[in-house]
Amino acid sequence: MNSPKITINEFRPSLWPSWLIVIIGWVVSRLPIKVIFFVGKTVGEIVYRASYRRRHITEVNLSLCFPDLTQTEHKALVKESFKQVGIGLVELLLPWLNPKRDLSHRFDVYGEENLVSALKKNKGVIIVGAHFAALDVAIPVLCSFGPIDCMYRANRNPVWEWLQVTGRENFFGRVIEREEMKQTIRCLKEGRAIWYGADQDYGAKHSIFAPFYNIDAATIIATSRLSRVNDSPVIFLRQYRNVQEERWEIHFSRILENFPSGDNYLDAVQINCLIEDGINQAPAQYLWMHRRFKTRPIGQKSVY
Repeated sequence: MNSPKITINEFRPSLWPSWLIVIIGWVVSRLPIKVIFFVGKTVGEIVYRASYRRRHITEVNLSLCFPDLTQTEHKALVKESFKQVGIGLVELLLPWLNPKRDLSHRFDVYGEENLVSALKKNKGVIIVGAHFAALDVAIPVLCSFGPIDCMYRANRNPVWEWLQVTGRENFFGRVIEREEMKQTIRCLKEGRAIWYGADQDYGAKHSIFAPFYNIDAATIIATSRLSRVNDSPVIFLRQYRNVQEERWEIHFSRILENFPSGDNYLDAVQINCLIEDGINQAPAQYLWMHRRFKTRPIGQKSVY
């Protein structure tokens, strides 16, 4: 996919704040990791205080998924999740705006042989991910193991759209909008791996309701469909950061067995269980401010 072209219209005054953020981000991406983490925490604290809507969504999600937390534990987890997402927003500037900065020595990688083995099948590989707080910073290491593309959701802000696409194209072979399924299938038939997040609510049309933390959640069934197209193996990817040691780690699961099973519901349950297990390793390092339970089964009221 070619990067969106920036024309003179995208430099209109209404977008100047966005361009200012890009300029500041370019500078920040060259700062020491300790400073980047500090700036990220500060950003998270500001968003926590300024965005009632996102705070409310996070509070509801955590109440539903971790009902046994005390009020004090719940409040602390909400605050920490904002800090972790804030760090994620700042650290993604590293691969996007300073792609030559080598951070590989700060990564611990587990199970990379599973990805390498899957790629050797030459059937394409579906790397199922989730929106963990340490997401884009892991791209350079991820892409060092073979030909990998990614799917993403387009942004209405043309500056951010340009930034996220060109930033990811520094490492991914192709950056494919989620609606472009023909291009996705082409990648798999060429024997390439493709990453996409299977944890967001895209509505009932392309989903099936499956339990996520024992709550019916609209779960996309694209994983099963894509795997069947070229008999592509599926693996799960999760990643975390260690703020104290200024390091990151990424984990590749084994190739999923009996997947797809022929039953979309069972497949959705399996994917959700993998995501839950990944979240439980570090609950604060997940994008809880996303309306994961936006789509409800018929007859159920909105939880937000």
